[in-house]
Formats: sequence, C-alpha cells, structure tokens
Amino acid sequence: MSPKNLRNPTGSAAAATDSAAASLVEVADLTVAFGALRAVDGLSFRLAPGGALALVGESGSGKSTVASALLGLHRGTGAREGGTVRVAGTDVRSASEEELRRLRGGTAAMVFQDPLSSLDPYYAVGDQIAEVYRTHTRASRRAARARAVEVLDRVGIPDAARRSRSRPHEFSGGMRQRALIAMALACAPDLLIADEPTTALDVTVQAQILDLLHTLREETGMGLLLVTHDVGVAAESVDEVLVMRHGRAVEHGPVADVLGAPGAAYTRELLAAVPRLERLRTVTDGSGDAPEAPDAPQPDAPEAPVREAREVREAREEAPEGDGSSRTGAGAGAEAEVGSEAEVVLEAAGLRREFGRGRRALAAVDGVSLTVRRGETLGIVGESGSGKTTLGRMLVGLLEPTAGEVRFEGRAGAGVDPAVQMVFQDPVSSLNPRRSVGESIADPLRARGERSEERIRERVGGLLERVGLERAQYDRYPHEFSGGQRQRVGIARALAADPRVIVCDEPVSALDVTTQAQVVALLGELQRDLGIALVFVAHDLAVVRQVSDRVVVMRRGRIVEEGPAAEVYDAPRDPYTRQLLAAVPALDPEAAARRRAARRELAMA
Repeated sequence: MSPKNLRNPTGSAAAATDSAAASLVEVADLTVAFGALRAVDGLSFRLAPGGALALVGESGSGKSTVASALLGLHRGTGAREGGTVRVAGTDVRSASEEELRRLRGGTAAMVFQDPLSSLDPYYAVGDQIAEVYRTHTRASRRAARARAVEVLDRVGIPDAARRSRSRPHEFSGGMRQRALIAMALACAPDLLIADEPTTALDVTVQAQILDLLHTLREETGMGLLLVTHDVGVAAESVDEVLVMRHGRAVEHGPVADVLGAPGAAYTRELLAAVPRLERLRTVTDGSGDAPEAPDAPQPDAPEAPVREAREVREAREEAPEGDGSSRTGAGAGAEAEVGSEAEVVLEAAGLRREFGRGRRALAAVDGVSLTVRRGETLGIVGESGSGKTTLGRMLVGLLEPTAGEVRFEGRAGAGVDPAVQMVFQDPVSSLNPRRSVGESIADPLRARGERSEERIRERVGGLLERVGLERAQYDRYPHEFSGGQRQRVGIARALAADPRVIVCDEPVSALDVTTQAQVVALLGELQRDLGIALVFVAHDLAVVRQVSDRVVVMRRGRIVEEGPAAEVYDAPRDPYTRQLLAAVPALDPEAAARRRAARRELAMA
C-alpha cells in the first residue's frame, strides 16, 4: 500500500515527526513474525495523550498482535520483532523485566476479550483487583481492598462492597467485563488497551461498556487503543481509525473521514459487509441499480459473499410488507406460499422451561408460542438471559419443556428429531478436537444406519463442497480451520441429516464482518436451494434484520413483540424493542454521540 493512501490525521508532515515525548504511544515500522508468518508488517502509528485510536480489521489482520506488542507480551514466545515500540516514553523492546512490570498495569493496562478466562475462578473479584493494586503500589491490604471497591463502584457495579466478595461465575458477562475494566483502572494507567471488549455482549450491555469507556476517558484523560472487528463499535468509541489487513495499514485517519468517505477499496468492502438497521431506499434514477444503504459507501468490487449478503438484505427490503409470506429473501426456494397453515413445519405451544426446584426455580422460558413456516427465516432477538438459547434448544429437542410442547409438521415432538438440526454458537467447543471434521460431519449419516465408508466419504465430500470447503479437507482437524471455516463445518454437519429446519444459535456472533457476511450468504443460498426453514437466534439486531422474514423479541423468557421484520424494526411497539434498537452502534460518529448523550440523560433521569 502506497503511503499516499494513508491519511495523516495530524494534517502535516511536520506534525507527523513530532518527538516521542509528545506521544503516549509511538510505533515505528513494527514487524512481528511467527515462524514463516509475518503477522505485522511495517506498521507505524502514534497516539497522543488522551487520544483514542481503533485498530480495525478482519480476524488474522494482526490487530491483537499489535496490542500485545505494546506491552511486550511477545517476549519469550519465539516471536521475532523489529521496529520501535514506545509507550509513555518506555522503549518496550529494550526494556528490562522490571521496567515491563511497571509498564504493565501501572502505565498501560489491557482488557482482554474473554473476561471469564482472564479472571481466576477461585478468588473473589475484589481480591484479584486488590492484588494488582498491591503489586504496583505496595499498598496495605486494607488500602488495596478499599481501592478495589472504589474502582468497582466507578465502573458501575451495584453494591460494590458486597459484590467485590463475589467470584467471577456469580457475575453476568457484562459485569465480568466491567470488573476487568476496574482491574485495569486500579493503578490509574495513562493508556487502556481494550482487545475486543464487547464481542460476546448483547447490544444493551455493549452500549453500556462503550459509554463507560467514553466517560472514563473524559474524566481521567487516559488514552484508549481499541482493537475491534466491529466497525460500529469503532464509530462509537474513538477519534481515529487505523484499518489493517494482512499485518499492514490500509487506511488511517479521523473516524468520520475513514467511515464517511473511505479512500481504500478494502475499507469500503468492510463497510459494505456491515449489516445495518436502516431501511434500504430504492434508487429511482432509472438505472436499474440495486437499492443503496444510506450512509453506506459501496465497494468498487466487493468479494462475492459480501455482495451476496447485501443482495439478500436488499431483496428483503424490496419485498412488500405484510404477513411475512413473501419469498424474495433468503427463503425464495419455497415454492408455495408460507402464509398458509399447511406450510407450518415447526410449532411451539405454551413452552415453559424451569431450572432449579421449589422457590428457587427460575423460568428461563415462560409461555412461549410461535410457528416456523417452510422456507422462511424467523429471527429471535433479546439480551443475554432472555431465554433465546433455551428456547432454541427446546425446539431441536435438546431440552425437554417443563410445560407445553413442540410440534413438527403437526405431530408432537419427543426428543431429538433429525429433521430439526442446530448450528451452535461456538464451533470450537461443538466439534471434537480429536476427530477429523469429516468424521464429525458423518455422525448423522451413521446414526441413520449408513455403513458404507465409500458412500459416507462421498456424501461428506459433497457437503464440504456445498458449504464452500474442499473434499480433501475431510481428514483435517478443527484446529486447522479458521473460525468461519469451522462454522461452515457445523453447517455441513447439520445438513447431513437432510433437515427441514435449522436452528442457528448465535452462528456469527464471534466472526468479523466479512466472514459474518460469508456465513449469512451461505445460509441464504442453502435456504433458496433446499427450501429449509431457519430459526436465527442472535443478540445482533442488525444481522437479524438482514436475514429474517419475521422477528420475535424476547425479554425475561417471554415474547414482548412479534411480527414481520420491517414492522418490528421500523415501527416497534414495545418500549423494550425500542431500547434494543437504540443501543445498536451507529456508523456515523455524530449519530453515535447523540445516542450516547441520550442514553446518559435517560440514565440520570
């Protein structure tokens, strides 16, 4: 990439050569190689004190590798580093171990993606924060304990003194992420490095975390380096964006410029792949062009899966509004109208599921009734704990309802029905690491009585090709595949049973936007070709709008709103639905600032 394609946010060559003393972070020609792989290749950038910069890119672009380099975390790993990395005046590459210890947690602190694996499950959260504070300040136990309660209160943990004695498993996902931020703040660092801090959180909790980071920056003056694959999160949080691809800088500049008028084709592809809540408007210039999303720069030549995902979304938005029976979307493979009762393939009637007994019983799902028609996509959205996943597991027979029943094609279900399959959220944990992916895909075939290894390999090979992989990958193991490829394996395994319905439980929540678009396009293609009905469970409202004909909104185990996707999104009736929609990140930084101010006013009211 030619240097002229990189925006200089300072606006002048002279400003770009400021002394290191004027920068909180100075990275010059950084390279990081693991064996033959060069994960970071000649990257340079600066971050001023109090500034906020987002490193944005797909998985494998080198973002997290850069973040780790700022704290010297590659030391002793066998990685080969080159270039210069300075943080608050410390030359990280040449620093002694003692200097690195002072830097980590004291001058610069890091918040990792998965708080559950970052916190020790055996110790109270407050004790872990106090230990970090004592390590860097030599404070007394009492002072460290008081500091732990103080920072927990600061990040919005209610009843901080009591909750500081709780262990990580007693916190929700959002509270665990707040606890990690509190730990990072304990020593009042000059720099906070946040590595995908909101990836696994629902939209309302994500909005709370982003608002918290913004408020902390305002009040403490600390700098923020945000690592994210979510362009909307970057728009909500930072002043500048650096787009990375294959370890290199593709584009760098003020967030409004990069997201509003991207100069690089790759940046435009990323933006085109981002699912949007906005209703697409039809172009009326007579050119016959496809509808264009407002405020969404289109790429010159987006990759096919990204383009296909956008076309599915555009086709849905062009469909006439009504009862969800139009088949211009991903369910176009259904030949008959899905509005008739004869087309109902899956039905839930008064489903209730309790966990625990007696007075401690918790109703995760409480009186839910819904229908799924052949060839359509039913989206189910809600916050974590709303009962979405529990409902999905009852639909496929993995959980037995406490009350109510599931009917498939009019008959009451009993246990797992091969005609209703599931694609799980985490393909890493749902695939056996000791078995080849081909063997995992073959399980449904063997369960149905197929014994011919030749026919099994032939069928599995066809399924691998069907989901965009290769027959030769039959004997490879899950760790040899990327996240998106593993999810394709999960879809192939679901298809092996020749299902009529596939329940997708957060199938794209941990994927970057382009991989997400590829998986969504694949599901749409399979639905068009095979007439499969999809139940798409997700907390990402933008993705759900992209794929769904009808949408169900859940809260505390109950359905609070249901209807055609366009009606639910464009004219939500329930206040909770409006609250969810208001929390979705906006790609326009000015709109993001207005939403943040509105949320702050609402919280103070």
